[in-house]
Amino acid sequence: MKSSDRQTAEGILFTDMYQLSMAQLYYRVGLHETTAQFDYFFRSYPDYGEHQAGYCISAGLEWLLDWMQDARFRDEDITHLRHQTGQAGVRLFADDFLDWLQAHGTFEGITLYAIPEGRVVHPNVPLAVVKGPLVMAQILETSLLNHLNYPTLIATKAARMREAGSGHLLLEFGLRRAQERSANAGTRAALIGGADFSSNTGISYVLGYPPKGTHAHSMVQAFMALGEGELGAFRAYADVYPDDCLLLVDTIDTLESGVPHAIKVFEELRRKGHKPVGIRLDSGDLAYLSIHAAKMLDEAGFEDTAIVLSNQLDELTIWQIVTQIRTEAPRCGVDPDRLVKRLVYGVGTRLITSRGDSALDGVYKLVAIQNHHNNGEWVPAIKISESPAKTPNPGQKRVWRVYDKRGKATADLLGLDDEDPREMDKILLHHPIEHATYRVLNREDITEVEPLLVEILREGELVYTLPSIEDMRELRQNDIARLDIGVRRLMNPHIYHVSLTQRLWGLKQKLITSAI
Repeated sequence: MKSSDRQTAEGILFTDMYQLSMAQLYYRVGLHETTAQFDYFFRSYPDYGEHQAGYCISAGLEWLLDWMQDARFRDEDITHLRHQTGQAGVRLFADDFLDWLQAHGTFEGITLYAIPEGRVVHPNVPLAVVKGPLVMAQILETSLLNHLNYPTLIATKAARMREAGSGHLLLEFGLRRAQERSANAGTRAALIGGADFSSNTGISYVLGYPPKGTHAHSMVQAFMALGEGELGAFRAYADVYPDDCLLLVDTIDTLESGVPHAIKVFEELRRKGHKPVGIRLDSGDLAYLSIHAAKMLDEAGFEDTAIVLSNQLDELTIWQIVTQIRTEAPRCGVDPDRLVKRLVYGVGTRLITSRGDSALDGVYKLVAIQNHHNNGEWVPAIKISESPAKTPNPGQKRVWRVYDKRGKATADLLGLDDEDPREMDKILLHHPIEHATYRVLNREDITEVEPLLVEILREGELVYTLPSIEDMRELRQNDIARLDIGVRRLMNPHIYHVSLTQRLWGLKQKLITSAI
């Protein structure tokens, strides 16, 4: 794709056509500069079929901000819109509207609040709140969803894999199986969510992390085809990388050929004063092979070498591998705890594609608009759905996280903009759908009430210090540590409570009743 075409495809026109159709309508009726508020949230956790998530990890915000900063209507974009025609062959967009877009079509008037990247987030809680002129807030929808849905999905999957592996080294190998250039966003999200490093070279350098990788089966095959054999391939690799020698041992026969040859090369390296890194297993029963490879390495005096596992890993397979090792390793004379600690997980396809649930159901809904005919009063807006769970929470809101006596997160609370639960003697947590379901927390039941939304942009200006990936990782670790263990479970997790204040519940019911 030519550079000019890429600017058209990935700039301000990186949006759905109906956003522009609505934008012209708003312009025609004089609503284009009316201030509106949209909430971005997702409706349900990823469900992978045989297991489910009990929380998500927010990601993607910084790259959205980068896009917003550069996106504007160029001459080329206006020309494309000027030549757009409808079914009758009549131009779809009029010159006066296009002139207005070219003069005012930026995100400089947008104010954005968001839950920072790396934080644990839950369904129906606004991850981002957009306030600004109706036309530009509307045009922002598609790109915002694109920039936030996928990274949040991948960061969540990576966090679950790291939990399954008890926090041990996790490498992201998904570039070759990703959906084209989304691989870069996926790698960044994986690093936020729990991966330590990635094989994706370019974006790793951009993000400040050394890319990781050794060799593939093809290297061994090449030496075999030329008569040098597996041992010759391993020796050649060790000669080039004596201090970074990690060998893929399953090209022929893992336990009869690969591991013995690796040990022979490791012994040669040791005699030269070098310390081998380890071996990689990419096929077969990874738990069984890990146990027996570890036994062979231990007997040869390489107790500290890593064993990297790859090949279609996800959180459930990692958990199954660890469980099998803990059961079977003692029978083989291998310490299961020491073996589990030396494992490294190389995760690829199932992470970068979020196998089992490949799309986060994030939505962007109008929740309030200013009435300039009534002194600019904010008017709440609501969409009624036949499914009560799909009826969004209206109005200008704030979001709070409530921690119980143990210091564990017990609920996320949505309230109206002028409410502050920190000032309440007791907090009523109302179920967002069920009329008669609520609970009351007294002050002695609570250790902390934390506001979650942070002001990011104020009328287009960045007013927030963007955190490093290390900062985001720390946020993730702290938030997950403060979740109840049942919510963190890989399978059948406990339901985390997302609740409404009594006043927000009342407003929602009033709007539903008046709309019916």
